[in-house]
Amino acid sequence: MADEPQNLVLEYLRRIDTKVERLETELREIKTRLGFMETTLAHHGTQLASLSNRLDRFDDRLERIEKRLDLVEA
Repeated sequence: MADEPQNLVLEYLRRIDTKVERLETELREIKTRLGFMETTLAHHGTQLASLSNRLDRFDDRLERIEKRLDLVEA
């Protein structure tokens, strides 16, 4: 009779250990995926900044063209 409670406790501890290991594996996967998403987001931010700079240069060029052609209203 004394063996049954010990075995029951050990059985529950083993189940808990298995679940914790599974959670650790899933958490590692989630961290990896989150890191990839952060990297992708940073890359998109860099691309957006680059496009913004290009648009600013186009805007400057357009202003110069308008002034040269005297298309700007005073």
